[in-house]
Amino acid sequence: VELVESGGGLVQPGESLTLSCEARGIVFSIYDMGWYRQGPGKEREKVATITEDGNPEYGYYVEGRFAISRDNAKNTVYLEMNNLKPDDTAVYYCAADAVVVTSASDYWGKGTLVIVSS
Repeated sequence: VELVESGGGLVQPGESLTLSCEARGIVFSIYDMGWYRQGPGKEREKVATITEDGNPEYGYYVEGRFAISRDNAKNTVYLEMNNLKPDDTAVYYCAADAVVVTSASDYWGKGTLVIVSS
């Protein structure tokens, strides 16, 4: 199983960025997918998850600014991030789980770095 994230980078506060995660080696359509992040000196935290049926959940700190979506034809999950803030600076990790995505899920990507700074 391989999860490959892309789309990270350096942006200014208020700007937008979209992350992608391509899953290989799983039956993508039956897996819940999600994004976690770990900022400097912080614990890893849930950003957003999406069930196999397309139902999203968000961490309260990103709700209303971020949107998670999936394209089963492309085996890819996306995280659209709007109105980015310096506190959003973190390594963003993609996760997959056959039941529900949690911090204990088995499958993780290597992460993509997002830096929000002026």
